[in-house]
Amino acid sequence: MLGLPDHIRAFLFDLDGVLTQTAKVHAAAWKDMFDTFLRAEAERTDEEFVPFDPVVDYDTYVDGKPRLDGTRDFLASREIELPEGSPADPPGTRSIQGLSSAKNDTVLRLIREQGVQPYPGSVEYLHRLRVLGLPRAVVSSSANCRDVLRAAGIDGLFDVIVDGEVAKRDHLPGKPAPDTYLAAARALGTPPEHAAVFEDALAGVASGRAGGFGTVVGVDRTGQAAALREHGADLVVTDLADLIDQGEGA
Repeated sequence: MLGLPDHIRAFLFDLDGVLTQTAKVHAAAWKDMFDTFLRAEAERTDEEFVPFDPVVDYDTYVDGKPRLDGTRDFLASREIELPEGSPADPPGTRSIQGLSSAKNDTVLRLIREQGVQPYPGSVEYLHRLRVLGLPRAVVSSSANCRDVLRAAGIDGLFDVIVDGEVAKRDHLPGKPAPDTYLAAARALGTPPEHAAVFEDALAGVASGRAGGFGTVVGVDRTGQAAALREHGADLVVTDLADLIDQGEGA
């Protein structure tokens, strides 16, 4: 069915990098926040400033994860310990919450300034699924998921949305844990083995594999096909239009 095995009956999509061209915006926002912090830390400790790498560091430590987890994991990679802080910490405060808030402020500003563009191949794939009456869900760690979907003009193409707000409300651990994807499959009334996960993030692919989903599709937007397979992708495509072509050629 559209390039996937016939037993797949539900389709679960990550947002950034799979449906919308916002992964680059997030990478830029993480770099802006971390470089500001790391430069101040270097001055404070009289050590060398080593900037955040928007490809290697982004892919390894923050991509696909809840914002606070991404902040913690990157700082741990630099052996930097900060207090947790509270959601009331002003953006940029020297705490996990403060740095995470600064990143969120930056990404929202960039989205306002640049807008949100969906990937045309993903939009076509979604429309074909809707015509076939196949259930569709978005599964994103972002608390801004619904705003991004609306800005991209694709918010009406999904039956279920499991985002950062839902995960917080229902106490669901974020990717690479499978809980958010499993919650979406339950909401669609489909067992995991009959659902497909579409992910561009290594943590998200690992999440799909850990959940026992029938097919995990890695979407390679940045040349990391091998890493996606290593983390559990059953197949890797550069665009969802590739799956349409495979389905029509079958």
